[in-house]
This record gives sequence, structure tokens and C-alpha cells, in this order.
Amino acid sequence: MATKTVSSADEKAAPRQQRHDAPAGFCGNSLTRKLGLREGQAALLIGVPEIAEIQSFEHFSSVTKALPSMIERRFDYVHVFEARRVVLEGIAQAVSGALKPDGMLWISWPKKAARVPTTVTEDVLRSIFVPLGLVDVKVCAVDETWSALKFMFRKELRAGL
Repeated sequence: MATKTVSSADEKAAPRQQRHDAPAGFCGNSLTRKLGLREGQAALLIGVPEIAEIQSFEHFSSVTKALPSMIERRFDYVHVFEARRVVLEGIAQAVSGALKPDGMLWISWPKKAARVPTTVTEDVLRSIFVPLGLVDVKVCAVDETWSALKFMFRKELRAGL
């Protein structure tokens, strides 16, 4: 990536800053920052492809890479990569049950521009997860292939979970 020098309108008030150019359609923030990855989170990662920033994030307190048959603990960060609606419908209850009341659930699906066959869209995700007490709060471009929608439990439901 090329580096450009950026300065404010008032050069005396603010020093020059370095900025890295991001690929078209992407902001300059790192993926870990966009996804809200933080040290000490317990993570459940399902179907995550070889996306370096997620796979190599070393600061999770624990990482589980398959949906446990019995959910006995809850996760701070859950990320599912899936292209098929029927699969998401089949795991939605278990995935939401694995999430801590203040945890975050990211669901990634292939972008239309990626030309990967998919039956998932933002509207499909909302139709699956909103009835479970979750609300979508953010959308993110993961890479050239994947988009992600972030869900969290509604604030008024968190205390009862």
C-alpha cells in the first residue's frame, strides 16, 4: 500500500499525519478494529476462511472453531461465515444462545460482486436473527469477497439473558 502525507487546513495547528491508502470501497481502519476485536474476548469462529486478521488475532482468551453440541458458556465474539440461508436458519438458535448478553454476533456472507453463489442477503439475515431478540447495528466489508452484519441483543433484553 502506498503512503501519503496528509495535512490539516491549518498546518500550524496540526502536524502532518501519515495515512495508508485502502483498497477501493474500504476505509483505512484495520479489520480487527472494524469488527471490534479486543483482548480477552472468548470467541466462537464458524467457517472463517483464511482471513489473516481474524485467524491470527492472538488476543482472544479462548477460540472455539465449531458450534458446541451443548452450549454451556457464552461468547463475547461470535463470527459465522456462511453462503446458505438454510444453514443459518438451522444454527441461528444455537448461535444466539452461545452469545453473552452484551456480546456481538457477526454474520458474513458473499457479496454479489464476488460472484459466489449465495442465498443470503442483509434482509435474509434480519429475518432470521431479529426474531431471536437481536438487532443489527453495523455492516462491514470484510474483504473483496465477504460482507458482514453485526448483531447484538436488544438493550432491554440483556438483563434477562
